[in-house]
Amino acid sequence: GFRHYTVADCEFNSSKLNDIEYTQSYYYNKLEYVRFSSSVGKFVGYTEFGIKNAESWNNGQEVITRRGEKERVCFHNVGVDVEAALTKS
Repeated sequence: GFRHYTVADCEFNSSKLNDIEYTQSYYYNKLEYVRFSSSVGKFVGYTEFGIKNAESWNNGQEVITRRGEKERVCFHNVGVDVEAALTKS
């Protein structure tokens, strides 16, 4: 069968909130076809299907919702993640 899945990730190398990047990638059959990146601020398509989705999502409510995810998900968890990393080092 075919697989469709998404991966959301918060990447940071310091505790500065501006250095955090939130990404959400969409995959179909192990091929990434579209991604939202908080540093870009919009969806970017990597396949023909992904480009069509990105154009549609960038003109709708989806892009506004994703822009808030960095604050909602990443900022909330950065303290927990940094504390866990410091206790293991």
